[in-house]
Amino acid sequence: MSRAYDAVLLGASGFTGALTAEYLEKNAPQGFRWAVAGRNKSKLERFGRDVVYADVTDPRSLRELAESTKVVASTVGPYVQYGEPLVAACAEAGTGYLDLTGEPEFLDRMYVRYHDRATETGARIVHACGFDSVPYDLGVQFTVDQLPENVPIQVDGLVRAGGRPSGGTFHTAVTAFSRPKQNLEAHRARRAAEPRLQGRKARAVPGTIHRQQGFWAVPLPTIDPQIVAFSGRLLERYGPDFRYSHYAALKRLPTVAAGIGGVGLLAVGAQVPPIRNALLKRLQPGDGPSAETRARSWFNVRFVGRGGGKQVITEVAGRDPGYDETAKMLGESTLCLALDDLPATAGQTTTAAAMGPALRNRLVKAGMTFATLEVDSY
Repeated sequence: MSRAYDAVLLGASGFTGALTAEYLEKNAPQGFRWAVAGRNKSKLERFGRDVVYADVTDPRSLRELAESTKVVASTVGPYVQYGEPLVAACAEAGTGYLDLTGEPEFLDRMYVRYHDRATETGARIVHACGFDSVPYDLGVQFTVDQLPENVPIQVDGLVRAGGRPSGGTFHTAVTAFSRPKQNLEAHRARRAAEPRLQGRKARAVPGTIHRQQGFWAVPLPTIDPQIVAFSGRLLERYGPDFRYSHYAALKRLPTVAAGIGGVGLLAVGAQVPPIRNALLKRLQPGDGPSAETRARSWFNVRFVGRGGGKQVITEVAGRDPGYDETAKMLGESTLCLALDDLPATAGQTTTAAAMGPALRNRLVKAGMTFATLEVDSY
């Protein structure tokens, strides 16, 4: 495509958006044409880049944005409130789209409304390009690639992390918890619209609390299993019957009980408008942890994969999961989608299906680790 830019970042005035802009400034290759976009030019001029006017309430501005670039990366959430017009514009213009959503409702609604059009125009719509859900999506692919082909495969992901949320992440989580009915409606609509696999299965299995790899494995109700299962449907390499289960890995039972109780209280409180409003005031969008706090943060995900009599244990690890590494993941996804020689994909897809080993190699060069810890038979 002959367009003014290789990539445009929408939301650079926010906390994670600013970190992503700083990452691109340091790591984009010479000659990479990128700009920042938003409503307030004065807030964006500090990046020393072209500023493209874009307002999520102004469809014309988003259409012009999408038509000006090969790839748009958006950090403007909650996406269920602000994300749809940009997805629509990119699907219509045949423009690559990336975001950081962790909202299953948004993912399902965008599939139903824009997957077919994006497939027609060649647009690659790739959601969840940060800590949700790159480590799991690429980590499972890394694991599956080491297991036998054409056999049933089960992979368990065990997540450990230390860090603090930003205001934007907290608002996204509370918004998602406040919409259980809408989430269910969107899920049902997608199931009705998405073609059934023929001769294969790929699904997320919730699992139960149990001991594994020296930890208590507690099912995690995040978007990540949905993303991994979608990759399993898109990629035949995942075999005839692929199952993924997603867990938090915790050392002590009291921590398990406290975590379950805390999530339950947040989910219930988000249903009640006065409580929800009080929760949302605790952290404001744009707020985030200090550089010192981020420097102490980390994540580690262990994958246990089994298939065809072979067991493979792998690990994906990095630094601050929510912000520094998320900015790295989104930044490298942007560079990868704009520059690299990738599989021919279109429509709503995933990081594993659209970018796969190319993105993994970029992240390894940028400091994340993908390691094989053990290979054995069972």
